Amino acid sequence: MKFEADKTSEKTGEVLGFVVAYFVAATFLYLLLTFAKKMPASWTYLHPMGIVAAVSLAGTGIKRLLK
Repeated sequence: MKFEADKTSEKTGEVLGFVVAYFVAATFLYLLLTFAKKMPASWTYLHPMGIVAAVSLAGTGIKRLLK
């Protein structure tokens, strides 16, 4: 008897890993800009999150385009 691999746990792990990596990258960018004093005074944590999201979406788009 053959059993299929549990695809739901793999997908959940993949999504959870992406979300954790996203927040780590956004936090790192925020801290980097803050300590380098390159962050505009009016910016909040949401702006680096948007930058990381744009880079991530661009990478995903390029990956799909080249596929």
